[in-house]
Amino acid sequence: MRKKALFLFFGFVFSLLFFSFVYLSEQNNKSDSNKIAVITTKYGDIKIKLYDQTPLHRDNFVKLVSEKFFDDLLFHRVIKGFMIQGGDPDSRNAKPDTMLGNGGPGYNIPAEIVPGLFHKRGALAAARESDMINPKRESSGSQFYIVQGKVFTNQELDMIEANQNQALKKQVIGKILTAPENKKMLLKLDSLQKSGNKEELNKFIMGIDPIVEKEMAKQGKFVFTAEQRKIYTTIGGAPHLDGSYSVFGEVIEGMNAIDSISSVKTDKNDRPLVDVKMKIIL
Repeated sequence: MRKKALFLFFGFVFSLLFFSFVYLSEQNNKSDSNKIAVITTKYGDIKIKLYDQTPLHRDNFVKLVSEKFFDDLLFHRVIKGFMIQGGDPDSRNAKPDTMLGNGGPGYNIPAEIVPGLFHKRGALAAARESDMINPKRESSGSQFYIVQGKVFTNQELDMIEANQNQALKKQVIGKILTAPENKKMLLKLDSLQKSGNKEELNKFIMGIDPIVEKEMAKQGKFVFTAEQRKIYTTIGGAPHLDGSYSVFGEVIEGMNAIDSISSVKTDKNDRPLVDVKMKIIL
């Protein structure tokens, strides 16, 4: 009886340990559930992790890959020290000197600009049209770019912050002046600009500065985090794009292929003189 009881006890302990191991394995898999895609090129494979924090972009990319949408498309825009861009369906079998970069699947994706996901070296992000015609910063349905980037100094990052905040200030001023309740303010500004009275114009601008600063405080100024500064000053990237484009993945293997593609000769439109085709699998 005693031996039987010991056998049952050890059997129970073994079962408990086994199921604990299975449970922990499942939890670990859940915590690293990011989809992986592989871009195949003649310069080598590029393995990319798609972020779960940007589900709209992740799911759309997975859908297009499953449909073989990207197969035989080109990296049609290549700028050394910056990025490589592809995903334009018009690039398939495109003749030399054909202007590329305007094609897509016929839809855009709502912006997913997530704090903490930034343009470090190897970042995967969605291309899009400019703010002037795309103020919501919606992403192209298929065009993407991968950052090769370069290393920046802290002084250069300070300058980018200042430029970004100046652009933000202009947006805020435009938003304030075009608000229906501020119609008189807009008319006065227009009148002062036409009169050429710089002194009065400066007084007017100084007068609305407190309103602008208050609105900017609500939105939050553009500031690089300590992590961003560390990466941009050591590994590199494209910091001037932060906060404006949706970053939805990163390269985990194959940066050497990106460096090779970035070094090819290009024409005046940054298109490689010799086509660089892609295939993407999951």
